[in-house]
Amino acid sequence: MGAYYLRLALRALRNSPVLTALMVLALAVGIGASMTMLTVLHVLSGDPLPGRSAHLYYPQVDPRPLARNGDGDPQPPGLLTYIDAENLLRQGKAARAAVMYRGADVVQPPAGSVLHPFVVNSRLTGRDFFSMFEVPFRYGAPWSAADDAGAAHVAVISQSLDRKLFGGADSVGRMLNYGGHSFRIVGVLAHWRPVPRFYDLNSSRYGEVEDVFIPFNTARALDIGVNGTTNCFGQTTGNLDTSPCGYIQMWVQLGSAHAAAAYKRFLVDYSAQQHAAGRFQRKPNVRLDDLMQWLATNHVVPEDVRMQAWLALGFLLVCVVNTVGLLLAKFLRRSGEIGVRRALGASRRAIFAQLLIEAGMIGAAGALLGLLLTWLGLWLVRRQPSDYASLAHLEPSMLVATLALALIASLVAGLLPAWRACLIAPALQLKSS
Repeated sequence: MGAYYLRLALRALRNSPVLTALMVLALAVGIGASMTMLTVLHVLSGDPLPGRSAHLYYPQVDPRPLARNGDGDPQPPGLLTYIDAENLLRQGKAARAAVMYRGADVVQPPAGSVLHPFVVNSRLTGRDFFSMFEVPFRYGAPWSAADDAGAAHVAVISQSLDRKLFGGADSVGRMLNYGGHSFRIVGVLAHWRPVPRFYDLNSSRYGEVEDVFIPFNTARALDIGVNGTTNCFGQTTGNLDTSPCGYIQMWVQLGSAHAAAAYKRFLVDYSAQQHAAGRFQRKPNVRLDDLMQWLATNHVVPEDVRMQAWLALGFLLVCVVNTVGLLLAKFLRRSGEIGVRRALGASRRAIFAQLLIEAGMIGAAGALLGLLLTWLGLWLVRRQPSDYASLAHLEPSMLVATLALALIASLVAGLLPAWRACLIAPALQLKSS
């Protein structure tokens, strides 16, 4: 019976090629536009560390002076001062913790290289950075705890920098000249690009990771400068480490909700101690967001992407409504044929099923064309100057979603016309003919 319905549907579609093409095109354009924007939204709003994000937290305290118009912004700043970062790192009881900031300086190629000196970005952090964020290594490993404590001149470099300087060979043990200082390479990363780049939302949120990683204590001992946001809220001394300036991000790993609650109490107690000592002018004002909360707080997904996704879904709805109208006109135009079939004994259920199969075939054709339009749309997105543009690719899950959405849209569009066609009275159609 299913094969019979398919033959009827194919014959009906061939009998009205222009109307069929209009319906397929309407669904395809709606599917292509909506899935293009939904794919971009899906990529940008995904969990960068599935399975671990709920255990990673971003602590904040508020060392700012009282604003002249009251307390000013009630939210604590997102960057820590050097004093607070050191205190929280030393006093806090977290499974893992890492403080960090972003730098940039010149890399001097090895002797004999044809390369000229070039500037790269760096991440100045602790060894827990790599284990907390599951950073993959191609060669070597992170530096040791002793290297962290002793401000050793060691470094981890990215795969792209290793390829540029050493042709992609295992460079562990070789020397890197960065910022006029020599560092022994202890590890080379494999490809790693979290989306978004959650650990530092003050710079490019969807850009590549840094090329050089150096211990935090080493960076401060060498006075490696900050290539990122710096917020000062008082009289500076010319030295970031002693000035009331926030420039450090901090992440902690906490194994349970109980541990997170205990760490937040620690932040409150620490702020109260600093307030009592006269260093903090405000009463305890702390925040401890997990990774996904931190992304939401910072509105990581651009508002224009969300708006475009909603507009695309609205456009799809318009396309479905138009398809409903075209299907209704197509089915009612065949009232005579449907009346004859009903008079010959076909049930309403059979007529309804056959018409839905016809709508489903339109949806299948719309899905294939919509898939091509989605790829075209994503290709156009990748041509845009936005920092997230290069990430716009159709993942397998979104491919399945595209096909499913097209079929569902066509079947939904076919429900009303098929039901209306089933109500045709066979006697009236036979009499009129």
